[in-house]
Amino acid sequence: MKRVRVFDYLRQYKDIEDKILSGINTVLNSGSLILGEQVKRFEDNFSNYLGSDGYSVAVNSGTDALVIALRALNIGYGDEVITVSNTAVPTVSAIRIVGATPVFCDVDESTALIRIDYIASLITENTKAIIPVHLFGNVVDIDEIKKVIAEREVYIIEDCAQALGSKFNDSMVGILGDISAFSFYPTKNLGAYGDAGLCFSKDPVIAEKMRAIRMYGFNEKNISKIEGINSRMDEIQAAILNVKLEYIDSYIEKRRELAKEYNKLLNPGIVRFSEYAHSRHSYHLFVIRVLDRDIVRKKLSDVGIDTGIHYQCPIHLMSGYKFLGYSEESLPITELLSGELLSLPMYPELTKEDVAFVCEKLNYIMS
Repeated sequence: MKRVRVFDYLRQYKDIEDKILSGINTVLNSGSLILGEQVKRFEDNFSNYLGSDGYSVAVNSGTDALVIALRALNIGYGDEVITVSNTAVPTVSAIRIVGATPVFCDVDESTALIRIDYIASLITENTKAIIPVHLFGNVVDIDEIKKVIAEREVYIIEDCAQALGSKFNDSMVGILGDISAFSFYPTKNLGAYGDAGLCFSKDPVIAEKMRAIRMYGFNEKNISKIEGINSRMDEIQAAILNVKLEYIDSYIEKRRELAKEYNKLLNPGIVRFSEYAHSRHSYHLFVIRVLDRDIVRKKLSDVGIDTGIHYQCPIHLMSGYKFLGYSEESLPITELLSGELLSLPMYPELTKEDVAFVCEKLNYIMS
């Protein structure tokens, strides 16, 4: 039976296998495995890709990127950080790791992104940052958030884990706030073959602090000038990412083409999410809303179509975060969407025939 996977890195790997293996071999023969030439090259290449004069700091994971960003801004115990509950757990766990308190904002039903007009009511004297999540590859209007926090000392940390390659007003996500955090987990738009992440800032002082934090807070003499952690991108992952970054524009364009195909072939009654004007969605995920989500998902699986859920349980309702004091109906739109979201297969190597197959089966199931 034909099977369409929700994600399949092997198709991509086979296309670039020779270059990947050559990059790995270069590292193994270099004598340098941590924070060497490949990492430096990737940091430079990534900053160039973002189209900014800022500074990239390669780290161990997207989670660590958020932790280091928060620490670089001196955010910790007693501080509050506004974010959303319909996100991957690391967005919130990073806030807790530094000792700060997450304050959840509900989302816009039409975009699944943070409800910007709710933010002002959540700001207190303890609010130190906002982490807007560019969910699914869709872009939060950072300019509008800046208007809300004008004349307040509140930082914006962009969570770009799902949005590499997305744009707003022709600017790449990641250069819109004070700091941004990227994940290169294998499923991402730019995926390593293991864990990897990156922090970005246009401020040289913040960037230098992030570099210190990622390696025990060391200065050039290996003396800890500040408290730090061990979060270094290894050379092998950097070599892999250097290869894949060469193809990222074509990967993003292919995702957008596949999204157009989905939108063309899916029945009009199947609900999708809208984009802000002047933005470019990178379609890390193609997500629809389905009332009988679990039933539809099972029927799709039965005919050979894998799907995902992003995310099944909002973080504020997870047992591990009940201590934050939120209850059911605290975030009504977030909770509503969590029961309806369904992620269809989406990756650059997916074919138009695959998309047509998914749409044919889904249209029939939901007719």
